[in-house]
Amino acid sequence: MSREINEFLAGRRFAVLGASQTSHKVGNSIVADLVKKGYSVYVVHPSADEIDGHKCYASLAELKGMVDGVILCIPPEKALPVVEAAAQAGISRLWLQEGSESLEVLAAAYAAGMSVVVNRCIMMYTRDIS
Repeated sequence: MSREINEFLAGRRFAVLGASQTSHKVGNSIVADLVKKGYSVYVVHPSADEIDGHKCYASLAELKGMVDGVILCIPPEKALPVVEAAAQAGISRLWLQEGSESLEVLAAAYAAGMSVVVNRCIMMYTRDIS
């Protein structure tokens, strides 16, 4: 595995953006998979109180000091402000699920000094830690 993947998975507490209230999207699957494997998962959604039984946080600012990394399952145009918010919250590890990346998002993440995993599905790399 790459250094970035190993660094990301050294953490055990992850924020996930991209879970939906109305349908089972990749973000929902990632949340369920991580929880099943024993990771602590914090769902970030700007307007939901709860998704699939998990409390939602309106922003990454609410999670400052609580997470080791952020997993994005959102379109690139929505990802750029999240990268900036993650940097402001002191989060330095970012996983961009396929479809979340763009040159602009990557440039912002690297400029903020983040360790970034791109073009990989996190569910292929996590293991049971419980």
